[in-house]
Amino acid sequence: MKRSVQIRKIIKDHITEIELDFVATEEPLEIRIRGAAIATVMRTPGDDINLTTGFLYTEAIIEKSNDILEIAHCDNDQSSDGENIINVFLRPGVEIDPDRFTRHLPANSSCGLCGKTTIESIQSVFPPITSNVSIKAQDIRSFPEKLRTSQSTFRTTGGLHAAALYSSTGIMMGIYEDVGRHNSVDKIAGHFLKSQTDLSHSILMVSGRVSYEIVQKALALRIPVICAISAPTSLAVEFAADNNQTLIGFIRNERMNVYTGSEHIS
Repeated sequence: MKRSVQIRKIIKDHITEIELDFVATEEPLEIRIRGAAIATVMRTPGDDINLTTGFLYTEAIIEKSNDILEIAHCDNDQSSDGENIINVFLRPGVEIDPDRFTRHLPANSSCGLCGKTTIESIQSVFPPITSNVSIKAQDIRSFPEKLRTSQSTFRTTGGLHAAALYSSTGIMMGIYEDVGRHNSVDKIAGHFLKSQTDLSHSILMVSGRVSYEIVQKALALRIPVICAISAPTSLAVEFAADNNQTLIGFIRNERMNVYTGSEHIS
């Protein structure tokens, strides 16, 4: 989603007349469970159902999509814009601990939802991956260009991250854009969780750097390979190595850096 704004360009010493330019839309989304707010994320509106579903899954709040009985925007909320509030009703058997969500309020678009109590607690929910996937290096080198050509809003705004999912044969399975790289991954998660697609032979590609939480979300989805145009963080490398995930960064031109799991690259 994008919006038009008025600008003046300065080219050398010349100031142009007022022109229109497009910027990426950024708005808060308050996520509620059974009416209680658990998180506020800054996101690009659109695909809020996928974003919320993926967020709940990668944060280990739900185990499967049918844990959600109903999910919808709060259009009847009188205190604010209902399009920026989404309410989730979970099946009765899903227990929620409200105290664990105190760290989620709020989260900005750039850093995601950080500060987990311990990495061990996440690994106890999502065990290491066992995979025999094999990907050709030439397929991986083609991913950035496929990603760029599929980023329709980025082409006009230059202000969105993207996450895409590829098959082990290099075919793009889906792509989502958002101001937050973590949000774009959660949108991917929500989409494929609903379709119950087996992702154990897929590759996640992100447009920016790879932080620990990107790798953690891939682990939750059982995705064995994570690729990025930019750099990973030290914790992302450590987490990928501990969980048998292949982590690749700086995919540019004919080169790439394989930080972990090089045995999966042919």
